[in-house]
Amino acid sequence: MAEVTLEGLRVCREIALQGSFTAAARALGYSQPSVSRQVAAMESALGYRLFVRELRGVSVTPAGTRVIEHAARILGAVSSLHHDLKALGDKLAGRVAVGAFPAAMSVLVPRTVARLAVEHPGLVVALTEAGTPTLLRDVRGNRLDVAVIGAGAGLPDYDLDGLGRHRVYAGDLCVAVPDGHRLAGRAEACVSELVNEVWIAGTGSAGDPQFAAWPTLTDPVIGYRVRSWPARLGLVGAGLGVCLLPALSAQSVPSGVHCVHVDDPAWLGRRTLAVTGARPSAAARAVVAALRAVAGELSP
Repeated sequence: MAEVTLEGLRVCREIALQGSFTAAARALGYSQPSVSRQVAAMESALGYRLFVRELRGVSVTPAGTRVIEHAARILGAVSSLHHDLKALGDKLAGRVAVGAFPAAMSVLVPRTVARLAVEHPGLVVALTEAGTPTLLRDVRGNRLDVAVIGAGAGLPDYDLDGLGRHRVYAGDLCVAVPDGHRLAGRAEACVSELVNEVWIAGTGSAGDPQFAAWPTLTDPVIGYRVRSWPARLGLVGAGLGVCLLPALSAQSVPSGVHCVHVDDPAWLGRRTLAVTGARPSAAARAVVAALRAVAGELSP
């Protein structure tokens, strides 16, 4: 006798999401006959037709709609069960506080948190977004376990004495340009090609990185100064100028904006560091390891 199975629920849900047996088979890595057999078994077990084949794809019957609604809840509960059981075997559990400068919060830190959720499901990550001086004070005050900061040319010489310093990302700065710009579509540009650009500059508190024009340019033209990254990139996307951007957040730029690396022998470069206490906890070390792994995936 046919029975309702988790695999059958998963196949039915995928068919509804993809709109056809063929697309569902492709998404799940199955053959189309295998998908058809799963559906037939589910229909036999439930006593209702779930899908109607049409010229292009399938439509879901009323019974199929109910099955798919329950499938989402059941599959979610099973996934949660696996997550909870995995957490039982993980030695790392509890809360770890992580802070980062805003650009690192766009891609690097979110992907790190997602990685930690898989590798250490018992670890709860609390996030803080702030400027570097604030982050370092919070590490020294034991309010943060890990702070992600920028260091290098053009940045203040932060006091890191007594703190653990872990290099995370070697990616440097790049320039965001709009669609239709002469540099759009190019991987790299010579610094001399940036001389006559209009720059969208950031504003920030004293001691924070000030993202204005390319650092080695003299007398750059600043068109606008706005605080947030979405505002800066929005102005770029509207064709009102270009802006400086940490390469680690290049994957977060909106549609219509392109990132270009810069060839500049006079620029000494920057790097991203994870700063911890002198004796980081096991949870803090796990965060640093995850940051490095994600950074490796982001490196060009």
